Amino acid sequence: MTEIREPSSVPVTPSASPGPSASAVSGALPVAPVLDGHGLRLRVWDPDSADDVDAWLRGLTDPEFVRWNTPLRMVSNAADARESLESKAADAASGRAMTFCVTDAADGTILGQVGVSAIERVMSHGNVGYWVLPEARGRHVATRSLLLAARWAFAEIGLHRLELGHGLGHDASCRIAERCGFRYEGTLRGAMFEAGRTDAFRDVHGHGRLATDPEPESP
Repeated sequence: MTEIREPSSVPVTPSASPGPSASAVSGALPVAPVLDGHGLRLRVWDPDSADDVDAWLRGLTDPEFVRWNTPLRMVSNAADARESLESKAADAASGRAMTFCVTDAADGTILGQVGVSAIERVMSHGNVGYWVLPEARGRHVATRSLLLAARWAFAEIGLHRLELGHGLGHDASCRIAERCGFRYEGTLRGAMFEAGRTDAFRDVHGHGRLATDPEPESP
């Protein structure tokens, strides 16, 4: 069972049917939630926390992350990481995205990141992405956190469709997508640019999940 805890008294009512709600069309996001479930707690990142800044920096500079992603904002030190987290908070305030810090529910250890970005109210869709710190891999952290974030996006934001893309050859991410109910929908040619490594375009596997699709089981 997933518990969505709101740190504000403002009520948030899940959409009763597919399609954008009035708040979704207006661009307003519910107040930043705390999501509990599957042994995890998802919360917002804190730019003023040294632990959060360190985890964010390690995540974005990890060789495995860099191998498969071209960050839109280069992060190479603590100051960059703090500025990046501040930009994530601004995106949440504007209704463009919500980026969650994935933690262990038992002790609060930071495990990784999952986010819903490119939120489009009128068309009622968004993109999802995630990464896991090296020491937390092999524990289905990405799968469990994506299940929570997707449920939040459908139930609380009222989105109808979520999309997930990963570089061709990233088999682990493909398995995570499928476990979380994101069906493979085709290969997007040249959809990802590998800046600074090959300076070439890479094909991308496209996955999608609808609010009306069955809820997958937790691993």
